[in-house]
Amino acid sequence: MAVLPPDHFLNLPRRDAFVATLEGAPDTSTLAAHDFDVDTRTGFMPPEPPLTRLPRAWEPWEVALADAIDTKLQLADKPGLSDGEKAESERWRNRVRELPVLSIVDLKPSEVRLRRAHHVLAWIMHFFVHTTPRDVRDVHIPPPVTVPLLQVCAQLQLPPVLTYSDDVLYNWAFKSPPAPNAPFQPKQELHNLRCITLFTGTRDEEEFYLSSARIELRGVEALSVMRAIMDEAFVGDAIAIRRITTYLRALADVVRDLRQLLADVRQGCDPQVFYDEIRPWFKGADSDTSGRKWIFDGLELDPSLEEPTELSGPSAGQSSLVHALDIFLGVDRYSHSNFPVGRPSQRPVPSPPSPPPTPGAFPSDAAPPPSTAALSSAPGAPRVPFLTRMQAYMPRHHRAFLRHLQANPRPLRRFVEQSALGALREAYDGAVGALKEFRDEHVRIVALYILIPSRRAAGAGDGAGGVGAPKGTGGTDAFQFVKGVRDQTASALLGRQ
Repeated sequence: MAVLPPDHFLNLPRRDAFVATLEGAPDTSTLAAHDFDVDTRTGFMPPEPPLTRLPRAWEPWEVALADAIDTKLQLADKPGLSDGEKAESERWRNRVRELPVLSIVDLKPSEVRLRRAHHVLAWIMHFFVHTTPRDVRDVHIPPPVTVPLLQVCAQLQLPPVLTYSDDVLYNWAFKSPPAPNAPFQPKQELHNLRCITLFTGTRDEEEFYLSSARIELRGVEALSVMRAIMDEAFVGDAIAIRRITTYLRALADVVRDLRQLLADVRQGCDPQVFYDEIRPWFKGADSDTSGRKWIFDGLELDPSLEEPTELSGPSAGQSSLVHALDIFLGVDRYSHSNFPVGRPSQRPVPSPPSPPPTPGAFPSDAAPPPSTAALSSAPGAPRVPFLTRMQAYMPRHHRAFLRHLQANPRPLRRFVEQSALGALREAYDGAVGALKEFRDEHVRIVALYILIPSRRAAGAGDGAGGVGAPKGTGGTDAFQFVKGVRDQTASALLGRQ
């Protein structure tokens, strides 16, 4: 047998995830490739603060958004809305209607500028929709917004509505710039962030978005541990199994930190302020219980444009980090299988070949639910599970990352199931259990910030409370949805099967 030279990459010591990599060392990981726009320092957050203003050619959009913020436009259904506030909102909407229809041709070469354009135009649209009087049955989005927004969306493969990436991933700046020559440490920057754009200008709104941004940054370590586990699973020897066991315990610790960061939203965002003053701004058409339609005027100006069908608005369900945890742990086949939401049939990207059945992976009398990462940027067939549909609202590179993760030839869950080592199975269940605890906290947050205020509003006879259960993004029953996802995550524990 030929002997490999000592400097051959297969003979090099395996990297330990807990040992810092030398500055300038090449990153050969498949989970951080530039194709996926996942940075080893910032994860799904961009490695540099997002663009805060477009070049001069698109200044009219920036001015319109700044005017909406500076004049403190108010929600159309705000109790006690004054005639002056109504008039100011109408004047602003008229100025938006009179904007020129700007070309996006020179935006196309720059992903960063396209993201900023989506951010600005989507915020303008939400200001336009939610300041329009409620007695106006249908809201007509004017051509100066419709045409460039839909064209930008075609480039980015995103829906023409605010998304989690607009509110969180691309809506931050540093309060104080990090030291230029020091390695970036995400954990040290969690509280050195501020938001770029807000509807209300309140600390409550800013903290609501930043709580998710902090989760994204803290989750960078989870991505690093996942990468190390995948490397070890490929080797699969006794040393690898011991390391995977250690890494899974570390992953559980990171997820517990994410749970605490989620809980900390209470410290800066008041539930009643959120429900009354913040949440209505980023509702999409899908969650409008009145049935009011958003009509996009100006489609005839560009024959390539079509009437949008995805208008759900931002949701924590659009976090690629949480989806990645689900997929990596093999929990997605449980947690993503509830609350199907019908959508027009569109052609899905073919799924990778299904692995052979694994004993104990699913009940013998039930087929596994569809994979979470097999869809294109458009939604798949009708009755697509809600969390799966939310992937259409993620940046397209992040969707590609999830598909790549889903196609892993050595899935972690199957690897653990095939092992007889109790310590490995216990460590795996510890990571799944930590994810279940994260969702326990999400259930509490939804109860505190949506369910209780909606019941209070309904009891007071406030029409804003709506009829029946409060709706979440995409028209789901908000509380029952997160509770169902939590319960299904718990069902993925190996110790319960």
